[in-house]
Amino acid sequence: MNPAAVEELIESNLEDCEATVSHARDEHDEDHLAATVVSPVFDGLPLVQQHQQVYDALGDHMTTDIHALELSTYTPEEYADLEAE
Repeated sequence: MNPAAVEELIESNLEDCEATVSHARDEHDEDHLAATVVSPVFDGLPLVQQHQQVYDALGDHMTTDIHALELSTYTPEEYADLEAE
């Protein structure tokens, strides 16, 4: 599954979400992806539940089309703080 299709799935299934997906660094297998996902939906949720929200957005693609997903999730405030550093 190509990164743009994964971005579209995440963004269309998570409210006010911005996703950036690419092939994972140093990986030769195109099924290994890295995603940064920013959404207010993550506010107040533990990291495990944030990641579960993304997995739910991807549905069956996580078991059929995506072999591995390196995932970073942030609220908009957390991401703005990260960008400011």
